[in-house]
Amino acid sequence: MLKEFKKFIARGNVLELAVGLIMGTYFGAITKSLVNDILMPPLGMLLGGVDFSKMKLVIQESRAAVMQGETEVQPAVEEIAITYGNFISTVITFVLVAWVVFLVVKAYNRYMKKEEAKPEPSTPPPPSKEVELLIEIRDALKK
Repeated sequence: MLKEFKKFIARGNVLELAVGLIMGTYFGAITKSLVNDILMPPLGMLLGGVDFSKMKLVIQESRAAVMQGETEVQPAVEEIAITYGNFISTVITFVLVAWVVFLVVKAYNRYMKKEEAKPEPSTPPPPSKEVELLIEIRDALKK
């Protein structure tokens, strides 16, 4: 079983998959930074100074704990909100990543079509029946 596992891990497919996963993870991080740090600020400015990271629908306001002396009468409550601005940023990130993946796949497919169009080095056609018969006669005469 250990040999099978070693053979499995040593395959090129597994290594390529690992490299692809790592590259994809960091590509996603770069794209997220591109959207959040570079694209969203000017887009927010064009939309009237909107900061997408602060866009939210507050369901419950936060409040501090109410104390009476040393006793806590009401516990502190953190804000509960739907942060739809983050969702908008994530959707834009997804669209950009999908676009780039589309372009990469399109370029790869174009490259593969060019590779397929290249003629393979031709192998000589098999000899005709007459030539085969002559070869057999020659070989018989040599013996």
